Amino acid sequence: MSLEAIYVVRHGFRSNWVVDLKTGEYSSSIPTPTGIPSDPALASKGITQSQELAAHLSTLSPPIQRFYSSPFYRCIQTISPTLQALSSTTTDPEAQKIRGENGLGEWYGTARFDHPSPANSSVLKSLFPAFDEDYTPVIRPSVNGETISDLHDRTAYALHRVIERSDREGVKAIVICTHAATLIAIGRALTGRAPEDWSEEDFKPFTCGLTTFVRRVGEKGGRVEREVGDWEGPETAIPTVEWKGGNGVGGGWDVTGNGDCSFLSEGEERGWHFAGDESFDTTPALDAGSALGVVVESKKGPTIPASSSRL
Repeated sequence: MSLEAIYVVRHGFRSNWVVDLKTGEYSSSIPTPTGIPSDPALASKGITQSQELAAHLSTLSPPIQRFYSSPFYRCIQTISPTLQALSSTTTDPEAQKIRGENGLGEWYGTARFDHPSPANSSVLKSLFPAFDEDYTPVIRPSVNGETISDLHDRTAYALHRVIERSDREGVKAIVICTHAATLIAIGRALTGRAPEDWSEEDFKPFTCGLTTFVRRVGEKGGRVEREVGDWEGPETAIPTVEWKGGNGVGGGWDVTGNGDCSFLSEGEERGWHFAGDESFDTTPALDAGSALGVVVESKKGPTIPASSSRL
């Protein structure tokens, strides 16, 4: 094993979009860079957050050596300032790229219609020169959405492959930029903690907040994972990763900072947790990005980072 730390951040403050539950048509009042209504850019507040995030991530130890991101625009936009800040500190070409991983991308609830997919790699490369066109995502979510349980299993599989690759590449730290629901699922898959109630508030996905995971070693380390099969393509079963029961992906990880926003001038903003709903068929969608969850009120001002050995 080589990977020691995983830094997980949620994208910055974004603009909203809506979906017509009868037709499955997504729309946005503000044009998006990719032309996909559910793929907005950051709002001006989010851009400021991404810059403050970059200043903080540049100070972390071990330093970031690989960048993984949901392939939606707002996530790549959020993590780009960090890559730019760190690119001058390394000669490793792989440390100067952003890998778009669909398996760590947005969660959509189940629906009778197809949800939007992110832009393809050539479009993203034209918008973000650092985007890695050669990286192949390890899994892609179903276009018809997922149950909450499926989201967790999809995320666990993606993490298994990302950690496996990081170990092979000999890197000590990576960063993942993702979305609220997926960040919560990442935390649970890494720690091995699957709550009885999915809507429990455990991991804190504030916009541009940082949650840090450190790998368990020695007696604390989890058991060796069984061999995990390969994902066979769209609409096929998610390969089983035995992450529950405290096991955690990759031997298990501890939390040393949960939703830290102490470096953000406006502190904690736009938190979120699952509401327990899984279907777009029954949930009103004034803001399709938060339709299946509960938005947590902002707490203005810098915050003190939460810390615990294990949630």
